[in-house]
Amino acid sequence: MNTISIAWIVLPFVAGFLIFLFPKLDRYLAIFAAICSVGYALQLIISRSSIALQLLDNFGVTLLIDSLSGYFILTNALVTAAVILYCWQTEKVAFFYGQLIILHGSLNAAFACTDFISLYVALEVSGIAAALLIAYPRTDRTIWVALRYLFVSNVGMLFYLVGAVLVYKTHHSFTFAGLRGSPPEALALIFMGLLTKGGVFVSGLWVPLAESESETPVAAMLSGIVVKAGVYPLVRCALILDDVDPIIRVFGVGTAVLGVSYAVFEKDTKRMLAFHTVSQLGFMLAAPEVSGFYALTHGLVKSSLFMLAGALPSRNFKELQHQPIDRTLWIFLAIAGFSISGFPLLSGFGAKVLTMKNLLPWQEIAMNVVAVGTAISFAKFIFLPHQPGVNTKPIKLGFWLAIGLLIGGLVVANVVYFEAYDPTNTIKAIAIIAGGWLAYITIFKRMALKIPRVLEQFDNLIGVMTLVSILLFWATFT
Repeated sequence: MNTISIAWIVLPFVAGFLIFLFPKLDRYLAIFAAICSVGYALQLIISRSSIALQLLDNFGVTLLIDSLSGYFILTNALVTAAVILYCWQTEKVAFFYGQLIILHGSLNAAFACTDFISLYVALEVSGIAAALLIAYPRTDRTIWVALRYLFVSNVGMLFYLVGAVLVYKTHHSFTFAGLRGSPPEALALIFMGLLTKGGVFVSGLWVPLAESESETPVAAMLSGIVVKAGVYPLVRCALILDDVDPIIRVFGVGTAVLGVSYAVFEKDTKRMLAFHTVSQLGFMLAAPEVSGFYALTHGLVKSSLFMLAGALPSRNFKELQHQPIDRTLWIFLAIAGFSISGFPLLSGFGAKVLTMKNLLPWQEIAMNVVAVGTAISFAKFIFLPHQPGVNTKPIKLGFWLAIGLLIGGLVVANVVYFEAYDPTNTIKAIAIIAGGWLAYITIFKRMALKIPRVLEQFDNLIGVMTLVSILLFWATFT
């Protein structure tokens, strides 16, 4: 099994190299690598197996692949496969597919790492690949957004690297467990980098611009899986170190509240989805024990929502409220909106119930308020006017195959936590959604409040990192 695991990690990079050698096979090589990852992840989840690989004995460079990794890997595989299907009939060249599958491979590697130095390499490769995909259209706007993303990400990872050196200086090992007994500043610096990379709390305010200005398939990758590469090591550290768990949970609640506060008032479809990316990352951090299942459901639903939003005639909710959209599009938008809101029959329901059951008492009120805010936000899609036969944009077969894969995954994933379906959980979920819809119809639909974007400005993002680092230093010392 160790040989298979190493081969699986190497496969996407080999596929990416072959795509540049044989550009006519780009789609086929990319989809083959994604399918292999699906099979590998399903085997991990179903068998609940755990594979530990020690690469360098004297430096603590280790890999751990278990069921938690399996959920993140499966999310990566399904989202990547859906993006490939979405782009199948487009004019994307081999460079796009090559970078996409290299991004896929580097994320797989990140989800297997349990040491800070190999994780650093995986995150840096994924950051470069993601930046190249953002800049793919080669417009002035996308090039600026890509450079902005790369600069902010690299500054965060510089903090991280200094922290990793401090861990090694203390224990002569880079393993995650080395945080125990390391100087408090090591934890603060490492978490500063991971919070930025993962789009968490105010350090994640680079997310709205990056996701809203990227092409639709790239935005689906960023929201569906790329940001989770920063969340996964935070979750893993919380599970390894009891002292870290409260800090992660605090940032989880803060992230969820911050993201949904912006999303409720946002009038741009893609920016609203981007802010909800930030918010939903908070659910993963608020309950680290069950974050894998939540990551899977969020990745599937958010990728489908970005693809569906890209097919709408406008990005402005005010304009969409006055022109009907195609009913078929609306049906899938509604299904995705139901899932992320936690409606029964879709895996978002089970993921939210499981997460809520693993919250500490002080988290429950805040996260229930966030759940209501989620229902308010996605009521904007669910209550859009619609009618059959409205085709404002040509939609290709690859689009429907991608949406079918993602939405179908939301239905099938119900088997992971079928125990959620009891009367108490069902009634609570429906009540939260109904409350959110009522608040939207009576209050928020008519409200025109514009939240300032000052914290999102490039000049302020680095300053925000400094403030968060001070907060982390305080948390670790206390």
